[in-house]
Amino acid sequence: MIDYRGKRVLISGAASGIGRGLARAFAERGATLELLDRNDEALRTVVEELRPLADIEGASVDLGDSAAVGAYARQRGERPLHVLINNAGMEYVTPLEDASPEADARWQALLDNNVASMLRLTRALLPSLGAGSCVINQASIWGLKGVPGFSAYVASKHAVIGLTRSLAWELGPRRIRVNAVCPGWVGTDTAMHSLAVMATASGRSVRDELAQILSAQAVPELLTPADLAGTFLFLGSPLAAALTGQALSVSHGEVMH
Repeated sequence: MIDYRGKRVLISGAASGIGRGLARAFAERGATLELLDRNDEALRTVVEELRPLADIEGASVDLGDSAAVGAYARQRGERPLHVLINNAGMEYVTPLEDASPEADARWQALLDNNVASMLRLTRALLPSLGAGSCVINQASIWGLKGVPGFSAYVASKHAVIGLTRSLAWELGPRRIRVNAVCPGWVGTDTAMHSLAVMATASGRSVRDELAQILSAQAVPELLTPADLAGTFLFLGSPLAAALTGQALSVSHGEVMH
């Protein structure tokens, strides 16, 4: 059992889905938690749910707003931070043939939310990241392959992996590790919405689309947020002291590299 007692862990996008699952996993192992999300109501629910397990605080922060991120960093001060998990992100379809006036804005907004927000938060919290600390960025197996119709999301996750590798070099001399996790199909609301979009595009039922997806996995099952937690717990611990600049695929074998 990896022990996080005495360690402070910050998770963005913690109010739902994978982020919520990660918050519980770290709370159960004694971490002091700082949870960020722009959905204030949902975040308060998670904080109250986990309060019996952990020393925990939550803050509603729009990571797309540099001023808001800076204000949060100043408010929290330079309390040592041992693990920063950049989990916040969005996922939606951006078909190439969409020539609507909003298409470019939607494309740019997704990259800003999924990539630039990680850079903003990491930069703002850098004074709190000392030797032995680490950053874990949420990528995707779609950052390792191409998928039709989701070009902005796929590009953003490729960019997250590139950002991870560059920051690993930049922060290595400070003894700060930077890695990425690339989940496969997790049964979150966001993923199930994308599944429905893909089913519509292929002309298959959602059930048949899911069966097609799972057939590409060595273990043909949907992942859960709890399935991912072990990888994050490992990467944030001294057991992973020699790992930096890595993009670990956690996908039931859909991507092997």
